Amino acid sequence: MIETDLIKSKLPDVGTTIFAVMSKMAADSGAINLSQGFPDFPIDPQLTELVYKNMKKGHNQYAPMQGVPALREAIANKIKHTYGADYDPDTEVTVTAGATQGIYTTISALVSEGDEVIVFTPAYDCYLPAVKLNNGTARHYQLSAPDYKVDWQEFRKLVNPRTKLIILNTPHNPTGTVLGESDMQELEEIITNSNAFLLSDEVYEHITFDGQSHASAARYPKLAARSLIVASFGKTFHATGWKIGYIYGPEYLMKEFRKVHQYLVYTINTPMQYALAEYLKSPENYENISSMYEEKRDLFLDSIKGSRFKAIPSGGTYFQLLDYSDISDEKEVPFAEKLTKEHGVAAIPVSVFYENKREQQVLRFCFAKNDETLIEAANKLSEI
Repeated sequence: MIETDLIKSKLPDVGTTIFAVMSKMAADSGAINLSQGFPDFPIDPQLTELVYKNMKKGHNQYAPMQGVPALREAIANKIKHTYGADYDPDTEVTVTAGATQGIYTTISALVSEGDEVIVFTPAYDCYLPAVKLNNGTARHYQLSAPDYKVDWQEFRKLVNPRTKLIILNTPHNPTGTVLGESDMQELEEIITNSNAFLLSDEVYEHITFDGQSHASAARYPKLAARSLIVASFGKTFHATGWKIGYIYGPEYLMKEFRKVHQYLVYTINTPMQYALAEYLKSPENYENISSMYEEKRDLFLDSIKGSRFKAIPSGGTYFQLLDYSDISDEKEVPFAEKLTKEHGVAAIPVSVFYENKREQQVLRFCFAKNDETLIEAANKLSEI
């Protein structure tokens, strides 16, 4: 018997993430990489200097498990400023090693064998494996092109006494849709009258377009009382490689979260926490992000107007969906591969975000790129 025969995989159907696959394909092909969601422009030099300053000050040892007090206080002030909601920085805010860790830890803390978790699909790919690893059962509510709207009457049919957790993501990756006040009010009523908690993935909270505001779960008191809300400094400040985020929620939920958090990662990068605490003192550092990304979205869309792709409106995030049904009837994965290898632009097939690999001839493009990169990619797309 060889050693691999002794392993019973907990995730037998999981391979390399699509983001790694497409990014490698882009690198190997010399294609413009609009697949993986990371900016190709620098972070604010002020933030870099703050990290360096705090390293020189000696902030290089373990931070408290919950996060540096100054950062947790700055986060609580930011939440109050942005959403008018009060969270205790000592008991209701925890700094995490990125949003993904916050998501995994929440699921680990709340979901047990026999519990059901409702996931809106297409879904970011870290949700379902975390549910499976914690012996939960995933239930899927399927969103459909082109508007990806929620029919809350249909959604209610999924909620039952075994529903332990609902995972929500707005603004939504990969579709770019943004839930509004009426959506959140519907969800608030559903959760209040159920046994479920909410894991609200709000990493794109500061990237909404066309005058829309982010309807955070924190704005709705009854919903907030049953919610853990995840945010990301990496997404907000164009520093995805830092892998620093935070999570906030009522003390009784945070207590359970921290029980798992302390053994999963214990603590987070110290000098960066001090740097972010100082940087958050100026709200303009996060309040002007939407307008910057809206300009990039519009530039990309204007640049492909002459193409055969059809744009599906993006209300938030830094992703744009394009429908290629006028170009080809191929399935999404092979079309995305051909686009990368033959036409020099890498994108993500949306079908991979569905549990049933639903085909709608739609690809996701990241526009968190320099203007020159976007124009060059658009020119290549327009030649198809």
